Amino acid sequence: MNAIAHSVNAAGSAGLWTLAWRRLRADRVAMGSLAVVAAFLLMLLLSASGLVAAGWEQEVGVNYAPPTFTGAAAAGDQQALAAQAPVADNPFDPLLDDIKAIRRQGGQGAVEPAQRRATLPFGADKWGHDIILKTIKGGETSIVVGLAAALLAVGLGTLFGAFAGFYGGVVDDLFNWFYSIFTAIPSILMILTVAAVLQHKGVGTIVLILGLTGWTGPFRLMRAEYMKHKAREYVMAADAIGASSWRKMFSHIFPNVSHVALVQLSILVVGFIKAEVILSFLGFGVPVGTVSWGSMLNEAQTELILGMWWQLTAAALAMAVLVTAFSLLTDALRDALDPKLK
Repeated sequence: MNAIAHSVNAAGSAGLWTLAWRRLRADRVAMGSLAVVAAFLLMLLLSASGLVAAGWEQEVGVNYAPPTFTGAAAAGDQQALAAQAPVADNPFDPLLDDIKAIRRQGGQGAVEPAQRRATLPFGADKWGHDIILKTIKGGETSIVVGLAAALLAVGLGTLFGAFAGFYGGVVDDLFNWFYSIFTAIPSILMILTVAAVLQHKGVGTIVLILGLTGWTGPFRLMRAEYMKHKAREYVMAADAIGASSWRKMFSHIFPNVSHVALVQLSILVVGFIKAEVILSFLGFGVPVGTVSWGSMLNEAQTELILGMWWQLTAAALAMAVLVTAFSLLTDALRDALDPKLK
């Protein structure tokens, strides 16, 4: 009897996050998507730490080396490209011998042309970079941009929505005025406008561009949640004991609406990864020397005309797998956190 009562009490005292985790764990698709997303995040950490893809800039293959599983003949005149690889350097360069000596002694990881491989597991780009390592390094940039920009956008949207929904009146009108300005312009035009104004290329710039233009969705939802919760009994009780407005907004109300912010975060990560790809594809993205999935697709558009499909396939496939897994996880998370479901 005591055991039954204990079980009932434990079930009755389960909080929102505990119940959400139980629902999420029962969903096989959600758990599979979570595993895929976790694998990509682990890849990001390993790449950022230099344990994986540290030598992605090494010229380990001949120009446009095809994937190993297609054979060296799959690239058309691959034999000619391989034959030309040893003389890739300018033979009339008076510093050619010195450059070769520096490469041998400097420990820069450069591979001599004669040592380049005719094929690689998933091919090489026009400089002979391994496509697999390049895709992993590009994923680090794209995922970091998506996560950082989503955090910035959700942070701004939550902050603005909290003030607008909690205070109302003139404060609400002011934030709604800003919201109307940002939503009156199509998002892609707003992004390109901010990118043209900032001009400076870099990962930080892309994060600012996406974060400063993507806060409107979280703002709308969080404003509505704060308007609803500020009249609840627990907020009125906090007001009765003299709690400050800041404490009521972020210590009492926010924990009860944080699931909305979390869902918005997961949605924006997907959108911002795709937006970074578009920006890099159009030339507003990462600078020269930094690789991302968007810059890989930008390079691949000319390679595809020549029949070199492997860089396009690798970048598109990696992005498609991550975006699909994140989208499925977002849908499952939204259902799991829905307080109407029991």
